[in-house]
Amino acid sequence: MEYKDYYQILGVPRDASEKEIKRAFRRLARQCHPDVNPGDKRAEERFKEINEAYEVLSDPEKRRKYDQLGAAWQDWSRMGGRADDFDWSQWVATGPTGQRVHIRYGTPEDLQDLFGDGSPFSEFFTRIFGGMGGGFEYTVRPRRGEDQEQEVEITLQEAYDGTTRVLQKDGRRLEVRIPRGARTGTRIRVAGGGGAGTAGGPSGDLYLRVNVLPDSRFERKEDDLYTTVPVDLYSAILGGEVQVPTLSGPVTLTIPPGTQNGQTFRLRGKGMPLLKEPHRYGDLYAKVEVRLPTQLTPRQRELFEELRRLSRGDTNRR
Repeated sequence: MEYKDYYQILGVPRDASEKEIKRAFRRLARQCHPDVNPGDKRAEERFKEINEAYEVLSDPEKRRKYDQLGAAWQDWSRMGGRADDFDWSQWVATGPTGQRVHIRYGTPEDLQDLFGDGSPFSEFFTRIFGGMGGGFEYTVRPRRGEDQEQEVEITLQEAYDGTTRVLQKDGRRLEVRIPRGARTGTRIRVAGGGGAGTAGGPSGDLYLRVNVLPDSRFERKEDDLYTTVPVDLYSAILGGEVQVPTLSGPVTLTIPPGTQNGQTFRLRGKGMPLLKEPHRYGDLYAKVEVRLPTQLTPRQRELFEELRRLSRGDTNRR
């Protein structure tokens, strides 16, 4: 059984204070954590060593016993002794067979969660602190599950009316209400819909990130909508009425005589509902697109020519 130098593992002197030991542990644990080094077995083993060293050096009683063992080991090493010949019997725990050893972690991560149900400690630790032939009983600290994010697509009409989505998550059925006025980027929190907790810990939350799909009829800017309305030449010149589409149904817009191509009319309250005040609405802006006739009858052409002459003040020419 090889001696393990816990001070060297943490990179601290033997007279290091409790704060120095904790600071060194946190720095090394962040560097070697399996989540930071996925698939790196060397980093995983290093992380286990760091936790083992901290488990001993952060506990005054364990540290005292370890320091006594270390002094004897150094003397033995200076005399040229081998690890296999060192008398470990006076240092190892000799509790009754079947003794249960409770190990609790004060660190942010629990080793059993990371490395499975087997002992995360070396033979050295087990022999010195864990008991001869005694099993380990771990008290696992409950941990909250991870928050998760998922995208959900809705139409502009659904954003106007409000809608629901049914999700299947880890065998659970979640019905989520998407509020009126939701925009692209709106995040909806589903409490407890995220990753499952461990050791009885609560589940994390699920955040739905809304993506509102484009609509062929409208362009959305904040809570206002923009659309183009075709108007025939005669209504533009003489005035008239046109139907304007809105998300709550078509409405009638009165076009005044002499309306120009590209002129925009504002329809108050016909835009999107406000997300945080759904009883209030943005506006709808209807841009006029004058459509010219493409095929004229002989009589229509004659009348347009007459109009052209009149507009030029040339009433004598035929």
